Amino acid sequence: MRVLGVDPGLTRCGVGVVEGVPGRPCTLVGYYVVHTDPGDDLSLRLLHLDRALTDLVAEHRPESVAVERVFSQHNTRTVMGTAQASAVAVLAGARAGLPVQTYTPSEVKAAVTGSGQADKAQVTAMVTRLLRLDAPPRPADAADALALAICHVWRGGTRSRLAAAAAQAARRGGTR
Repeated sequence: MRVLGVDPGLTRCGVGVVEGVPGRPCTLVGYYVVHTDPGDDLSLRLLHLDRALTDLVAEHRPESVAVERVFSQHNTRTVMGTAQASAVAVLAGARAGLPVQTYTPSEVKAAVTGSGQADKAQVTAMVTRLLRLDAPPRPADAADALALAICHVWRGGTRSRLAAAAAQAARRGGTR
């Protein structure tokens, strides 16, 4: 399974692409950070992000997209920008006809480190180790995006199979 992970941000949006199957180490395909200028108009920043994510989806042809779920922060301005970037990422996946799954930061941390309380340094260290990289992906936005993609490979595949089985069971139950 090839997954494109997105750590949404309006100024820096991390994107990571991995391939793998649940229970096995993943393989790095690539990682990127999409930058927008805080001095630009919001509409231009979102458009730039949309074009960049659309291009990365077209280039890497993932089977699904994993996006970090926006969580409450004290800085309303920051959370608004993150939410807007998140919506653009979800839209890019949906526009390509791909399933899109969101994960909380603690879900991602638990998946890659074993602890939902891990800090950024621990996540980066584990991503580096899990993908057998010579050096940590920089900046941290890229490492977080790769962690999202790994989380989805390991957890999302199971979630998708369970949802499909439940839907099939519901269809069978409704036809009797």
